Amino acid sequence: MATQQWTGVPDCCTPSPEDFPSVPQGVASPPSLENLSCASPGAGQARQPEPISYVTLQEQRCVLSWFQGWTATQRERFLQDLLGKAVPGKVCTLLDALSTLQVKDRLPNIFECQLRLWTQWFESWAEEERNHFLHMLEERDPVFVAHFYSSVAGTAGRD
Repeated sequence: MATQQWTGVPDCCTPSPEDFPSVPQGVASPPSLENLSCASPGAGQARQPEPISYVTLQEQRCVLSWFQGWTATQRERFLQDLLGKAVPGKVCTLLDALSTLQVKDRLPNIFECQLRLWTQWFESWAEEERNHFLHMLEERDPVFVAHFYSSVAGTAGRD
């Protein structure tokens, strides 16, 4: 005779897989056992791009939300900041960045705080995550991203 163990939880309260939300698309999930290997990465196999982490995805969505609310002047300032991050060390972008530096006796406005957060987040993102952000931005505003690409191309050959 089989003995039945009582767990103290009625069947109606036992969660099923359908009770849990699905993982958003593009978010990192733990590797499955069949994908784990003791071999070094890249040993005889093409390396897959790293998935975007959930935290990074939320940071990117936040910046895109801000972007939607920015004025044309704020977007231009963001473009110059993005350009400086894309081609660091170019004289033209350094001079543009220096022209925006000012000593201020007032508190930063919301836009300036957003740019500070954007910079902190961007610096923590891997290259794949940065590319993912640019792709998401292109979906929202292809004209802006096209202008960004032409600006990057315009820095070619300048030291």
